[in-house]
Amino acid sequence: MTPARRLGLATVLIVFVSDQLLKCWLLYGVGLAENGPFDLAPFLTIVLAWNRGISYGLFQQGTDLGRWFLVVISFVAAVWLWRWMWRSEGALTVLSLALIIGGALGNGVDRAVYGAVVDFVHFHWGSFSWYIFNIADVAIVVGVVGLLYESFRPAGEKTAE
Repeated sequence: MTPARRLGLATVLIVFVSDQLLKCWLLYGVGLAENGPFDLAPFLTIVLAWNRGISYGLFQQGTDLGRWFLVVISFVAAVWLWRWMWRSEGALTVLSLALIIGGALGNGVDRAVYGAVVDFVHFHWGSFSWYIFNIADVAIVVGVVGLLYESFRPAGEKTAE
């Protein structure tokens, strides 16, 4: 196995496992649903939000058909991205794809098990309130930013990797 593939596999596992462990700890260890939100800082609250849609709460699904459609899409996307990652040699591309795959799998498992994605991180300041998200969401966003950065790099820089 090439170093890039090892990096990809390790990243997928780290993102997926850390996302699922933290969600399980918050749901069952802390009892977030029963005990309610708590502040980590004046601008950061841990709060339980069930996201039945996709990013930013778009395309909310109220039926089992919609839920399972999103589960299938998550896993099909993860398989497609995995194939792309496995064929890639550049560390940035592999790392970016692995972050997206780990996040997609984490949120896909949530939908399959709970019927919705477990979101819990809420940044706010005064009257400003940002959307509620989780580790999988952060990994997906960072992975997409990495792919965008990679796509705008000059060809000479990409081959130097």
